[in-house]
Amino acid sequence: MEPLGSRRITAASGGACGNRRRVVATKRRDLNKWLSVNNSVKKLFRREVSSKRRRLCSVTDSAHRFRNIRLTEQYDTHDPKGYSLFLLPFLMKRSKVAEIVAAHGIVFTLAISGVCAAFSRDTNKRICILNIFPDEVIRSLFYNKNNESLITVSVYASDNFSSLKCRSTSLEYIQRGQPDAGFPLFESESLKWPGFVEFDDVNGKVLTYSAQDSIYKVFDLKNYTLLYSVTDKDVDEIKISPGIMLLIYKRAQGHVPLKILSIEDGTVLKDFNHLLHRNKKVDFIEQFNEKLLVKQDDENLQIRDVRNADVKEVSKTEFMTPSAFIFLYENQLFLTFRNRTVSVWNFRGELVTSFEDHELWHADCNTNNIYITSDQDVIISFCKSNLNDQWTDEKAGSINISNIWTGKSVARINSSNAVLSEEVNKKQKMIGGNMIGEALEDITALYYDEERNEIYTGNGHGLVHVWSN
Repeated sequence: MEPLGSRRITAASGGACGNRRRVVATKRRDLNKWLSVNNSVKKLFRREVSSKRRRLCSVTDSAHRFRNIRLTEQYDTHDPKGYSLFLLPFLMKRSKVAEIVAAHGIVFTLAISGVCAAFSRDTNKRICILNIFPDEVIRSLFYNKNNESLITVSVYASDNFSSLKCRSTSLEYIQRGQPDAGFPLFESESLKWPGFVEFDDVNGKVLTYSAQDSIYKVFDLKNYTLLYSVTDKDVDEIKISPGIMLLIYKRAQGHVPLKILSIEDGTVLKDFNHLLHRNKKVDFIEQFNEKLLVKQDDENLQIRDVRNADVKEVSKTEFMTPSAFIFLYENQLFLTFRNRTVSVWNFRGELVTSFEDHELWHADCNTNNIYITSDQDVIISFCKSNLNDQWTDEKAGSINISNIWTGKSVARINSSNAVLSEEVNKKQKMIGGNMIGEALEDITALYYDEERNEIYTGNGHGLVHVWSN
């Protein structure tokens, strides 16, 4: 089970790299309020009262926002001439788009090969390539809004792709075509397998783990200064929530030791054990504010309130172990992904929403092909096409936009209803083919730019398409 969200990149041998993702969107909370029952109840009451008006408005706003979206531009991430500085053969090959990030009119595209390119939405030209060393393979991207910079996480052939190296580059320098004007981060840390770096946009923190020393370190995402360290060889995993960190210790006989720390200074807020069924593996342990979710193989889901130890159980037949989560802290909801379907739950263990038309195309969902808006009211995904539409291309999927509160479809972009902008239509007539059908085939990355109201999709051929109204 893999949570989606704030980006964790894990070092791996042989050039591979596993990603851990947690999508978290919320305002930071005061730690004293987190431990206050009365304040929590008041906040939940206010949220329930105000959310009804917000839901009605969000459906109308969303429908208007995504009306008349059309294919307006295409970028090709593959340019052998531009890759002349690379020595590694696989960097020269066309490969699928693995990740898209956009900020301030710049679209960053990362290919599965490890080449990262930046395109300008103003000129629709490629600005530069972010790889600045001949043997650099970029593994992941993170936009740091605190200082308007792009963080790249890379591995290098010179050390057998065994260590993660981070670099921060200002968008200003990238816009000038100067990707080498950035500076390295966390140089003192040894991020070899199974070490990792995790960027937490919610709390404004960076978590690193040096496996050779068994030391976790927390840095400030604004200026990258070290805040504190956690040195404990018995810690098996760390999970981050708004304002807190959950330390999961190595399983003992019949229970798992847990500890909750303040994310700001590492102060221990609570230290307790959670009872487990013996001889059954743990599917997941997750912490969301005052709620602890624990699921063991073939057992009920347990939702424990860590303030008073009350436990709510959800039948294993109702809640089956998902392949991934997306957590919406401000709305006190979480999304589960299982067998290409999406469901919305609350922390009482109740199913809130089932989506009427949102069957995911990819079985292995991740945050690279799913987007949740900052208001947490809309989910945008690459989905299976509606087979009832006789004009739909069977090879092509659809970009589905659904309301999270109601599960209703807000908009759908497929081969039967998508249209080309006038400029793109001229290009299609010149080169031939079916650009819309090709754009909706094998989408491997998806991103929604909320500032520009544009959807960017990348496919298995290394092409990036811009959908805009």
